[in-house]
Amino acid sequence: MRNPDEFDAFYKDARDRLLLQTYALTGDLPAARAAVRDSFVVAWHHWRKVSRLKDPEAWARPHAWSHAQRRHTARLWHRDKGLDPEVRATLEALAKLPVTQRKILLLAQLSTVSMTDLAREVGLPRVEAEQQLQTASAQFAVQRGVPTTSIRSLFEALRTQVGEGRWPRATIIRRAGAARRRTHTAVGAVAAVAALVLTGSLVFDAAGLRPTLDRGNASSTAATTNAGGSTSARPKAEPEALPDTAMLTGRQLAHVVRGPGWRVEETSDNTKGDGLVLPCQQERYADPRGTAALLRTFSTSHQKPPARSEAYQATEVSQSEKAAAKTYDRALTWYAGCLDSRVQLLSTHRVDRLGDQATLLVLQAWRQPATMVVGVARTGALTTTTLVRAPGTAAPDPGRATDLLGAAVDNLCHLPDGGACSRRPRLAAAPPVPVGQVPGMLGEIDLPPVTGVIRPWVGTEPRKAVSNVAATNCDRADFSASGISNNLTRAFVIPGAKLPDEFGLTETVGSMPAPRAHAFVEQVRSRMTACPDKDLGTDVTLIAHQTSKTTDLSVWHVTTQISDKTSVEFLMGIVRDGTAVAQVGFVPSGKVTMAAGAFPALVHRALERLPALPPPAKG
Repeated sequence: MRNPDEFDAFYKDARDRLLLQTYALTGDLPAARAAVRDSFVVAWHHWRKVSRLKDPEAWARPHAWSHAQRRHTARLWHRDKGLDPEVRATLEALAKLPVTQRKILLLAQLSTVSMTDLAREVGLPRVEAEQQLQTASAQFAVQRGVPTTSIRSLFEALRTQVGEGRWPRATIIRRAGAARRRTHTAVGAVAAVAALVLTGSLVFDAAGLRPTLDRGNASSTAATTNAGGSTSARPKAEPEALPDTAMLTGRQLAHVVRGPGWRVEETSDNTKGDGLVLPCQQERYADPRGTAALLRTFSTSHQKPPARSEAYQATEVSQSEKAAAKTYDRALTWYAGCLDSRVQLLSTHRVDRLGDQATLLVLQAWRQPATMVVGVARTGALTTTTLVRAPGTAAPDPGRATDLLGAAVDNLCHLPDGGACSRRPRLAAAPPVPVGQVPGMLGEIDLPPVTGVIRPWVGTEPRKAVSNVAATNCDRADFSASGISNNLTRAFVIPGAKLPDEFGLTETVGSMPAPRAHAFVEQVRSRMTACPDKDLGTDVTLIAHQTSKTTDLSVWHVTTQISDKTSVEFLMGIVRDGTAVAQVGFVPSGKVTMAAGAFPALVHRALERLPALPPPAKG
C-alpha cells in the first residue's frame, strides 16, 4: 500500500529545498518549478520503491535537475530587470562553473548529504569530488569577490527569489502520478499482447526469456477490436523507451568522422547469434535486465575489408538510473580491459559536460593494425556506446570522437528515461579505468607490440613477491622486506614465439609508508648511478626521469658486457605514487624489442595504475 500521508509530508518538506537547488543550478525559475513538480509526480509513480529509501529527496533531486536542464532557457536572469543585483551576480558566478562543479557546490551548501553520498550522486570518486568542491568554492568566491566562508549566505539570498508562487496541492500531484502509472501499465499490457498476437512467439537468448525489441515502424495509434467485432480507436501511447530514430544516422556519423559514404548497415535488438558484435564486447548486453536495447552498425561505401572503416552504436535502457550507472561501468570495463588479442589501450579521457557520465578511450589493435576510438556515456537510465574503427595507426582526433558521442547523447536525452544532454563537452586526460585481477598492476591491455612477433602477450598469475625478477644486478631492490605489504610480482611472455627464455617483461609492486616508499625509490636511483663505477662492464643510461611531492618515475637502459662479443641489454623503470611502488623490467632479444619510447610510456602507465593498489597494512 502506498502511504499518501507519508508522501504528502515528503512533498511539503522537500519541494522548496529542491526548487532552490534547481533554480540555482539553472537560473530558470519557471523550468525549475515545473521540473520539481514533475519529479514529485514521478516519485509518487514509484512511491513503493522511493518510500523505502533512506533519503527519498536524493532520489527526486537528480530527476528535477536533469528535467530543468533540458527545459531551461539559458541565462533568463539577464532579461529580468527586477532581479536583485546580488542574486543576479550569484547566478552569473554559478553559470561560469562547469555543471559538475556547480552541482557539487550546491549539494555541499544547500543539502545535508554526506561527502560520500555527494560523490556518489555526481558520479565521482570521493577524493576527486572533494578536489572539485575545493576548486568550485574557490572559483565561485573569486567570481563573487567574497571569502569562501560567505558562500552559504549568498545562496540563502536566492530564497527571496523562489519564495513567491504557489505549489499544486499534494492530491493533484498524486493524481498525476497515478495517471502516469496507469498509462505505463496500459501501454505495457497492450504492447505485450500485441507482441504475442502479431509474432506468435517469444525470442529466447542466453540471458533468458526476452521479447524482441525491434518495433519496426508501427504507428503510435492503433485500432482495437471489442467483443462485438467492431473497432475503436486506442489512446495514443507514450513514446517508446528506445525508438530507432533516437540512434545515430549515417549523416551524423559522416559529419563528425572522416570517411567516404557512411551508411547504416543494420539496426536490431541484438537477439541473434551470440550477440558479440562490437570489438572487445564481452556479453550480449551490459544490462541483461534492461528494458530495451538497440545495436546499429555502419560501414563506408567505397572501402573493402580489411581496409574498411567501421562504426557501431549500442544503446541500452535500464530500469533505473542506479542500474544504468552499473551498466555504464560494465560497458566501460569491456573496453578499458579489452580481452581481444593484441589490443593496447593508448589513452583514457574523461568527458565533462556530456550526459551524466562519459569516457573516451583510444585503443590500438595490432593483429591487423587499426585504431579504435570508443565513447561510453550515460544519460539518465540510458547508456550508449559509440565505436569507430579505422585501419592503420594514425592518431585519431579526440575532438571529433567527442562530437560523435555528444550527438549520440543528444539523440537520447529527450526520451522519457533520458537525463542530461551535452553542453559544450570538454575532454580531460584521465588515469586508466581499474581493471584486471590486480587493478594496481599492468595487464596485457597495457603492453605494446614487439618487432617481428605477431603472437599476443600473456601474463602469469600475480604471486607473492618472494623474489624480484624486475630488479637489475645494479639495484637489487627487495620487495619482500618486513613492512612492505601488497607485494606482488608477475611476468609477461609471448608463448609460441620461439624466443629465448630470458626474453620477457616483469613487474613487481608493493605498498609501504610514504616516507619509506620515497626512500626506497631514492635508494634504487643511487645504486643505479653508482653501478658503472662498481662494475666496469656495465653501462647505465638514464632515459627518463620525473619527480614531484607524491610521485617519482625513473627509467634506465642497462648494458652488461658478458664477453668481448656478447652483451645483455635490460630496460628498467621504477615508479612511486604516494605509498605504492612498482618496478618494471624488460629483457629484449636481439631485434625483438619495443619501439623507441614504448618502454618509458609503459612505465608511465604502471605509475597511472598504482593508485589502485591498496594502502600499506597497518601494524
